[in-house]
Amino acid sequence: MKWRNRRKSTNVEDRRGMSSGRNSGGGLNPMLIGLLLKLVTSKKGLLIVGVVVAIMYFTGNNPLNFLTGNNSNQIQNTTYKGTAKENELAEFSNQVLRDTEDVWNGLLSNYQEPKLVLFTNAVSSACGSASSATGPFYCPGDNKIYIDLSFFDEMARKLNAPGDFAQAYVIAHEVGHHIQNLTGISRKVQSMRGKISKTEYNKLSVMLELQADFYAGVWAHHSQRNNLILDDNDLQEALNAANAIGDDRLQKKSTGRVVPDSFTHGTSAQRMRWFKKGFDTGDINQGDTFNAKTL
Repeated sequence: MKWRNRRKSTNVEDRRGMSSGRNSGGGLNPMLIGLLLKLVTSKKGLLIVGVVVAIMYFTGNNPLNFLTGNNSNQIQNTTYKGTAKENELAEFSNQVLRDTEDVWNGLLSNYQEPKLVLFTNAVSSACGSASSATGPFYCPGDNKIYIDLSFFDEMARKLNAPGDFAQAYVIAHEVGHHIQNLTGISRKVQSMRGKISKTEYNKLSVMLELQADFYAGVWAHHSQRNNLILDDNDLQEALNAANAIGDDRLQKKSTGRVVPDSFTHGTSAQRMRWFKKGFDTGDINQGDTFNAKTL
């Protein structure tokens, strides 16, 4: 995959080696706390505080950052020193994210770019805490994609899905979930939890995941058309990765049996088919997995 020496994304938070605590960006600022306490004791001061908080809220700033002294939307760990391989993966992930930004900004009006959080071992998000064992995930609560770069090594060793384009597919799939969040599809599915049976809800989850695979294929289509990023075997790498993480294959490998009613991501064949459909068409309007006659 041709990814080197291109523009970088400004939406990457490098938390590698950092604590997974929610307030890793800084503790409460005592001086600011004291000032606020004085202000809120008077009507005039209370009004000032209210105006400041309102301005911060409507401009997209977290008022808590004002109290913690963390006023940056970017978290860059300047003390962590990863291996050469890990640092190259971090650079690669940045480049892939930037490429998804270019593609989706061109396809969707008012596209809101997600952030990519790189972490090691464990991380806290608006969706709760997670360990590396969770694998890459997207959190709709903060519009961020979380990934421990060691997952790519797991893909190659345990799932037999190596290759840089296989890794790019993983990131693009999570960006697909971000698009579903922006368009309201994720919320519609989530709203059905508890209203239908677990089996029926699992079917909706499969449709959601397959659509994210489709969006990953759409990204690959346009990135190849615009920048010729693919080498000879890259497409096969992505299809191999999609095949490796199918529910049927993973269940067969771990338990020796397959239980279709428990599928939440789709079979290997389904995941490959929807990624390939996105790649072949590049048409976001052809990815309605929820109304497809067959998955």
